[in-house]
Formats: sequence, structure tokens, C-alpha cells
Amino acid sequence: MTLSPVDVPVLEGVRRRLGKQLFARVAGPGGPATRQRIHGAPGTRWFGPERPIRVVHGDASMFVGGLRALLLQSLHPLAMAAVAAHSGYRGDPWGRLQRTSTFLAVTTFGTARDAQDAVDHVRAVHERVSGVTADGEPYRASDPHLLGWVHAAEVDSFLRAHRRFGAHPLDDAGYDGYVADTAQVARALGVPDPPRDQAELAAVLASYRPELRATPQAREAARFMLVHPPLPWLARGPYAVLAANAVAMIPLWARGPLRLPSLPVAERTAIPLAGQGLTRTIRWAMKPPPQERQAPA
Repeated sequence: MTLSPVDVPVLEGVRRRLGKQLFARVAGPGGPATRQRIHGAPGTRWFGPERPIRVVHGDASMFVGGLRALLLQSLHPLAMAAVAAHSGYRGDPWGRLQRTSTFLAVTTFGTARDAQDAVDHVRAVHERVSGVTADGEPYRASDPHLLGWVHAAEVDSFLRAHRRFGAHPLDDAGYDGYVADTAQVARALGVPDPPRDQAELAAVLASYRPELRATPQAREAARFMLVHPPLPWLARGPYAVLAANAVAMIPLWARGPLRLPSLPVAERTAIPLAGQGLTRTIRWAMKPPPQERQAPA
């Protein structure tokens, strides 16, 4: 279909409005200023423009990967207990999303000084988070073993989402490089020996399997994220596509405990096709301004 000269500015206006609304959701009211500081501040970065972490974390596939990560992370009862008691995910889900997305953006694209400040802030918060589960198990958010699970589940989710929905999927060497890049952030956060390639990542995830189970808190969180998201009705349809694709990428051994459905035929056909269409739309709407596409190394 060929657009007329009249259609072009109309379509661009739609793109800008949609992109602005999406950006406000994930970045919050201070998003534009934060974005300018992240991409515009002079100084060395932890990761240069050629690094795989920039390719993965700068892609719209992160919307699917982030939702998968939250569902998978909830299977560790200590991690879920800490989230339920201290994160405020039900009362302030968008605030939690905005803090997480800002941390990822700063550590991936920001100056080394800002990245370290962000890590120091998170570590200080973790030091204040501790408690006891309903089964009487003590937990600390700063526990290196618990941090290792959260990191591995997150990296695996972002990697798998990018492999399936990324605009420019990497080869295996590139994804090994991505895991190695994320290990730098994980070590800074307190993970003593994070995985450095895909094989190590798979081994780490497998090592946590005996500890994983779905608590009532985990199933409640899954229902909140998948069935009752805090969204206006017009956004429920696109969000359902994100949710369906996040669930489709969760292994079957993890779906059963969380009572998540398995739809083999749809997961091979309609669901990924809808996911491709939606991530392309998000990518088009949130296309960064020219100054970010030429961000300083």
C-alpha cells in the first residue's frame, strides 16, 4: 500500500502519540530527562556500542522477556516472599516497572559513574530487605545465592525473547557475549560467579530446579500479571498478546506449578505471529530520536 503525502504526517502523529504513551508507562514522568542523561551525558560506559547487551536491551522484545522473567523468578519461594512483602508490586506496579527499566537502561547505556551509582542504590535497598516466609524460612534480598537465581532467570528470559522477537537476532557467539556482558552487572550487584555464556547459564538454571516451587504468593502474582493487569480496557488486547507469548516461552515444568496453560498448536502458530506483529508495532512506535541512535560510546 502506498501512502499519500497527506497520510504520512497523520501516521507520524499516531506513531509519536503511541510512542509517548508507551514510554511514559515504562519510564515514568521523569523519563525524558532520565533518557537525556543516560544517552547524552559525556563519559566512558561499561559497554561500548558494539556490545551485545546494547542490542538485546535496546529491543522491543524486552517487553515479552520482562514478563517471562517475572513469572519464572516467582518460582523461587524466597525471592517471591521478598517481592510480595517489600516490592509493592500490587499497589505500585508501574513504579516498580519504571525503576527496573531505568536500572537496565542506566547500566546498559549510561556512564560508568551513573551505572555504579545505580548498582550502589540497589545494593543498599537489598540490604534493608529481609524477613521470614510463611513456612518459616528466613530470606535476605542481598543473599548472593538468591541474587544468582534472579539474575539467571532474567538473562535467560531476555535472551530467549530476543532470539524469537528481536529485530536483529544474534548468532550463538553474540548471545554468549550477551551473557558475558550481563555477568559484569551481576558481579557488581553481588553475584559472586554469574554465568558467562549460554552453556553456563543453562547449568545454573538447572542447579536451582530442586529449590523451585509455586507458593500461593507466586500463583497470586501470576494471576495479577496475566488476568488482572492494571491497564485500561483498550490496552488489554495488546497486553494479552505479550502475556501469551511470555507464557509460551516458559518451560512446561514451570507452567504446571503456576497453573499456566499449554496450547501447543497455538504456541507454534497464532501466538508467535501475533507476538511478532506486536513487537514490530512497539519498535516502530518507540523508535528513538536521532541523538540516541548516535549515543556516545
